[in-house]
Amino acid sequence: MAILVGLQGSGKSTFYRQALEATHVHVSKDDFRKARHRQRRQLRLIHEALEQGRSVAVDNTNPSPEEWRPLIDVAAEHGARVTGYWFPPDVDGSLARNAVREGRARVPEVGVFATLGRLRRPRPDDGFDRLFTVGFDGRGGFSIREDEA
Repeated sequence: MAILVGLQGSGKSTFYRQALEATHVHVSKDDFRKARHRQRRQLRLIHEALEQGRSVAVDNTNPSPEEWRPLIDVAAEHGARVTGYWFPPDVDGSLARNAVREGRARVPEVGVFATLGRLRRPRPDDGFDRLFTVGFDGRGGFSIREDEA
């Protein structure tokens, strides 16, 4: 399981498409905004994919242990390894990328700041087997650096 952690507009979904789409099922609460029980639906989709032996990428902001702990618990139930991808906050960059989004993809700026207030870098003792820091490489792609344990 891959858990993407970062602000709205930090590049998580683009990173998924470039780096994980070929190997991981995409699960995001953004795909079912009108659902009444988004967390329950997300966990069901993750369970289903892992039961089928498929890798999963959870593409939400996942800013804190409160959000990623249930995901890690599901992975543990299925014996899946958990890799965290940390997108360090760049508020100006996130706001600029968010500003060019259209429709429901655009998040109110207050939402970005609310996420920033809860955002914490994931650590191995949070239950992650591997952690990577992800940034833009300046050429339309990403630089990925494995974090030291």
